[in-house]
Amino acid sequence: MCGIAGILGGSFSPADYERILGRMGTVIAHRGPDNSGVWFDSDASVGLVHRRLSILDLSPAGHQPMFSASGRFVIIFNGEIYNHLELREELEKCSRSPDWRGHADTESLLAAFECWGVEATLKKTVGMFAIALWDRQDRKLILTRDRMGEKPLYYGYIGGALAFGSELKALREMPNFKGEINRGALGLLMRKCYIPAPHSIYQGISKLTPGTWLEFSTDMLSRRELPVPLVYWSAKEAAFAGAADPFEFTSDAEAIDALESKLMQSVSGQMMADVPLGAFLSGGIDSSTVVALMQAQSSRPVRTYSIGFNEDGYDEAVFAKKIARHLGTEHTELYVSSQDAINVIPMLPHIYDEPFSDSSQIPTFLVSKLARQHVTVSLSGDGGDELFYGYGRYFLATRLWKSISALPLGLREVAARTILAIPTSSWDRVYRLVSGFIPKERRWGAPGDKLHKGSALLRCENELMLYRHLLTHWNPEDVVLGMSELDSEVNRCAPLGQLSVEEEMMLIDSVSYLPDDILAKVDRAAMAVSLETRVPLIDHRVYEFAWRLPMQYKMRSGDSKWLLRQVLYKHVPRELIDRPKMGFGVPIDSWLRGPLRDWAENLLDESRLKQEGFFDPAPIRQKWREHLTGSRNWQYHLWNVLMYQAWLEHSLSDK
Repeated sequence: MCGIAGILGGSFSPADYERILGRMGTVIAHRGPDNSGVWFDSDASVGLVHRRLSILDLSPAGHQPMFSASGRFVIIFNGEIYNHLELREELEKCSRSPDWRGHADTESLLAAFECWGVEATLKKTVGMFAIALWDRQDRKLILTRDRMGEKPLYYGYIGGALAFGSELKALREMPNFKGEINRGALGLLMRKCYIPAPHSIYQGISKLTPGTWLEFSTDMLSRRELPVPLVYWSAKEAAFAGAADPFEFTSDAEAIDALESKLMQSVSGQMMADVPLGAFLSGGIDSSTVVALMQAQSSRPVRTYSIGFNEDGYDEAVFAKKIARHLGTEHTELYVSSQDAINVIPMLPHIYDEPFSDSSQIPTFLVSKLARQHVTVSLSGDGGDELFYGYGRYFLATRLWKSISALPLGLREVAARTILAIPTSSWDRVYRLVSGFIPKERRWGAPGDKLHKGSALLRCENELMLYRHLLTHWNPEDVVLGMSELDSEVNRCAPLGQLSVEEEMMLIDSVSYLPDDILAKVDRAAMAVSLETRVPLIDHRVYEFAWRLPMQYKMRSGDSKWLLRQVLYKHVPRELIDRPKMGFGVPIDSWLRGPLRDWAENLLDESRLKQEGFFDPAPIRQKWREHLTGSRNWQYHLWNVLMYQAWLEHSLSDK
């Protein structure tokens, strides 16, 4: 894993190139603390900087920027190509391989680009990456990103130059960087808790979308022209193709063996490293499957890591420990206090670099920090929910729609207005009278709170609209001032007839929530402590396989991830696995009423919100008051605003 950044255009002097590139590299040094390299050509107005976290070929033969054997191409590369040795074999068979200087995958990539060109090479690769390739012959810059979006890449015009980098920190080092806030992107943050590609928090700065590449020629610079991303692989098209060509297994056993073989292949490839390697183990189905398949292929105990919390409903470490004991891994666990987790919060704006408000960012950072004490690479179990119908909200959406769809929309709208007309406290009293129980505030709120929040679902016209509503926090128009809402990949996933509603829900998450929330969260948290993470379940070959599975292999007899569970049951007893899913969260709701109250009050101060001019203070202050009294649980809405406010404060202090 590494960090990359660079400049095209701008007519900088050699001294300016060296100074600017040096600063760009320094601010992302956490992504690659082992080595750095700078290359620039002032005649061609191009410069590249690389920060290296040494994983494969620790010798100087892996140093970047790296030149191809002919000298035509210069590359900086962040990521891993798991099949690079196979690429070398293919090059050697057709007598197109150079005299290899080492065994780094970067060198394999360069030879492949020189032999097959950009698109053909990208289609042959298996891996995660963000790449910048300078073609010295055609004076062209190529930027590309992996299929699923594991590795980040930002780009945009700043002054008279194109700048790009693994993180926004690098772009902020450019002369004349203005950092104008993109209010449309802020609206997406309020809706989703993350900013989806191709947007970023800054006006004029984009994220490269997964599975695409860009080609910048020098004549584009004067026109500040941005090329249209070219697609070499599409998660959406792969889903459509897979659903249209489903497997026809002769037995369940055949399906189980086929998935296990595909996962074994992915896990084996991602265990490739010249440095210590381990895995995150939460005790859930996904991480347990990855660890089980790692251990099945390892001659020594796999190193596994989990963190625990003492709060009820937030601790899975005890389950992880039992699974680690059964598999025989070398397990390390750390129980952290609320204060340990809270101490991470001031670091979040720097770690995540643009506003990001998935509160599981906190435990993700803590488990990454724990693992980095012993290993340089850690495998993660992310992606199983999106591929194998694992989220509880899929079942919730279906159940809710079945409950309400029998009523005409007009009657449902009347019911919604009636529910909202009655205070939550009154609904709580009704619940107490009917059930005989005193409603207590739980993780998801009291009964009246749930009714008020759920009333909006009654207005949904179909099941997919209801599902999208379940994914929504704020209605951006209600809170962000002066914004025009931007399009996102979720909005472009409209049903086209190829997929069932269940498949559409998985696809919505696969093309937006997975890359822009889950994978971004893991990348930034791990890279902040110089830890490389790998995600075997979203190998594109596994993804394509999963989309050819009929729904009966994903959901059966009320069980999610049915086929994935069967693979895991071959390695781990059912009784260690079959339990309710907890997730990977922290009790933000109670913290905001307790130890975080003063911090939040300062960031949500009404006069401050008015002065900054991004938010309408009224709805925010109302939700804050309701949350403090305990009548409503607005933890997700408030965390969205708080993470933006904390990021804004941090970004202003950096200027």
